[in-house]
Amino acid sequence: MEHDFKAYPELTNSQMTQFYFESPHKQITENFTATVVKVHDGDTITLSCDFRDFTFPVRFLNTNAPELNETGGHEARDYLKEMIEGNKVDIVIDENNRVGKWGRLLGEVLFRGLNLNDMMMNLGYSKSFDNRNDGKIKTLNEVIGEFKI
Repeated sequence: MEHDFKAYPELTNSQMTQFYFESPHKQITENFTATVVKVHDGDTITLSCDFRDFTFPVRFLNTNAPELNETGGHEARDYLKEMIEGNKVDIVIDENNRVGKWGRLLGEVLFRGLNLNDMMMNLGYSKSFDNRNDGKIKTLNEVIGEFKI
């Protein structure tokens, strides 16, 4: 079994034992400082740092902002972009929750001492990941699943 390091540079904790020594780049397991080169939306940024020769995305840990095609998506992105694009940020890594289901590195983003994960939620630009579906209409499968005994 091979791993596509170009499409998925970050290894999940379970993949580390199998692919760590094959990885062509340093796996991020500790906190680090990087420069924000792009803000994708209210909970995903692209970073550049001195220990990698490519840029890579980081998704805000435990935070969920609206997608750009949803109400508030552009506002969340624009607010974050104005604040941090082109600036250095500190990324705090949770060693037990490093990589999300889409292969992106997860972390808390700190800028000038402010935890942006918390700040974006406090300002109403995002929600806690646990509350990401609040206010959305449930699908029939979700409703049926609630009644299974």
